[in-house]
Amino acid sequence: MPLLRSRKVLLWFIDELVFLAVYGAVMLVHIFGNYTYSFNLYVLYFLVFSLTITASRLLFRVYNNIWRYANARAYLSMIAADAVGGVCGLVICRLAFTEHTLSSWQFCAIVAVFCLGSLSIRFLYQFHHRYANTSMKDIHQIGVAIVGAGFTGSLLCEELLYNADSHYRPICFIDSDEQKVGKSICGVRVFPVSDAIVEKIKSMPVQEIFIALHDLSSEKLRALYDYYRPTGCKIKIFDFPITDGAPASSDPSARRQIREIHIEDLLFRDSLQFSGKEARAFYRDKVVLVTGGGGSIGSELCRQIAAAKPKRLIVFDIYENNAYDLQQELIRKYGDALDLCVEIGSVRDTKRLDALFSYYRPQIVFHAAAHKHVPLMEQSGVEAIKNNILGTYKTANAAEKYGTEKFILISTDKAVNPTNIMGASKRMCEMVIQCRQNSKTSFSAVRFGNVLGSNGSVIPIFKRQIAAGGPITLTDKRIIRYFMTIPEAVQLVMQTGIMAKSGDLFVLDMGKPVRILDLAENMIRLSGLVPYKDIDIVEIGLRPGEKLYEELLIKTENLTKTDNNLIFIEHDTPPARADIEDAVAALSTFAESYSDIGTEKVKEIMKTYVTTYRDPEDVNRDAEKAEEMKIAEEGQAVHAGN
Repeated sequence: MPLLRSRKVLLWFIDELVFLAVYGAVMLVHIFGNYTYSFNLYVLYFLVFSLTITASRLLFRVYNNIWRYANARAYLSMIAADAVGGVCGLVICRLAFTEHTLSSWQFCAIVAVFCLGSLSIRFLYQFHHRYANTSMKDIHQIGVAIVGAGFTGSLLCEELLYNADSHYRPICFIDSDEQKVGKSICGVRVFPVSDAIVEKIKSMPVQEIFIALHDLSSEKLRALYDYYRPTGCKIKIFDFPITDGAPASSDPSARRQIREIHIEDLLFRDSLQFSGKEARAFYRDKVVLVTGGGGSIGSELCRQIAAAKPKRLIVFDIYENNAYDLQQELIRKYGDALDLCVEIGSVRDTKRLDALFSYYRPQIVFHAAAHKHVPLMEQSGVEAIKNNILGTYKTANAAEKYGTEKFILISTDKAVNPTNIMGASKRMCEMVIQCRQNSKTSFSAVRFGNVLGSNGSVIPIFKRQIAAGGPITLTDKRIIRYFMTIPEAVQLVMQTGIMAKSGDLFVLDMGKPVRILDLAENMIRLSGLVPYKDIDIVEIGLRPGEKLYEELLIKTENLTKTDNNLIFIEHDTPPARADIEDAVAALSTFAESYSDIGTEKVKEIMKTYVTTYRDPEDVNRDAEKAEEMKIAEEGQAVHAGN
């Protein structure tokens, strides 16, 4: 604090010297110009103006600014302070003194020159501070080209130029605005977007390219990435950080930063935007239970429900480590403001479920607990019956018994015409839910595709393979999948919870499917490597039960769009509840008596109750034929056009 005060006093003393110099110069002009003058009057004028301008600067808090980081606002406040102080000094002099040796215009000129002198000293100080921190580092810095010469790009350029810790040196801007082309920002020239810009960048000392655009859609980012990739430069983005597969731009505390382009940025559409206000109002003051609450989807559900201020949030999971981590995270964030209860147990355990529902009486249940890994369930199929089908059945029964208002099942696109035990088990779960249309509890299901960043997702696997030096292993280079981010999936689930009626099966329009080969190639490039040269991509064959192409909707014509034009309701004919009760009883008896390691008997009984269950070989063969016909038709269309 004393150091801060001494700096203020020193700066005020320098300002007074500047004013004395300016005022003294005017006095000398008058003395040697044989003007009529009074030395005492000059001194009085000096004292008055010195006091009024100093008082005005103190009033405008000019001396509180840290001038090495000053911006236009600081400089404008100083000009305003001097203008106010000068006018006040002039009025005092005119009222207090009858004799005048300087005209009003001369007084204004003195104040203006004084203000200019003070500003110049501050400009020089700021320039020296910035130059001293950057000039000696230029040869060690990485040269960058900034795509976008707007506000975001200029902000980034200034940060790179004047931040003492910056490792980058802006070489040029690239912009499509003709009014900016050829001009300079912070001394950095703006080049146009043209066919020659890629070659021009190659000839410049540019090692990295930063994309700094304010409103940047995923589609535009993909196009820019493909456009500048031939430069051989590493491409980064000045954007908000990625959280759970989506940019944290909605977080008020988030700020833009230079970050790597993630595969989520390139291969997937912009996240859907839902009304958070409506969701918060619906879930506020409700008792909400999330089964499988420690998992990828379950934990994000808990985070977003917690933000809605529920009356109580119950996290139910069999894996205590994930549940504990989530508990500590929510306690750190909300403390006593959130009534959080974490219970460990299994959805297979009827008595545990009965005790849980009896004690907490949840109004809303999100059922996310399930075995989801296709290859593992192909090997241990009876566990899919026990955990997925019987677990859903027992949890649904407990919800009905204890008066739960809404029960939302988290389903999957693999339940559509399933080719594996996991998908068939989830389809059976949907049927368990759909048959309860006459229940006082509103049962519904939400079906969506693969989730980015979830446990077992292909992206973390590819990252580990790249880090190990490769190769990346693909089951088949033709394989395609639908993807969505975790926050997007959870927002969908919470929205459907609001609009759900008994028996509804909600499906998200997930946009275009993604070729896994494209995903692998782009991930290698984003790591600064070359596909098939630095990192190879190897086919290892389809895994048991795996499809070439995932389907998202059961092929029926009775499909309705909700108020959200990207959320649909699949109106499949619900099965009779008595038939489902018989099926579950048979599956339960089978699971209790099953003692084999193989899964052929599991597949046989699943095909008995899930009539859409097909062998993957048949489905993939039909898919290959359909793809061949599509390619042939496209070729014929091209020839016809020519």
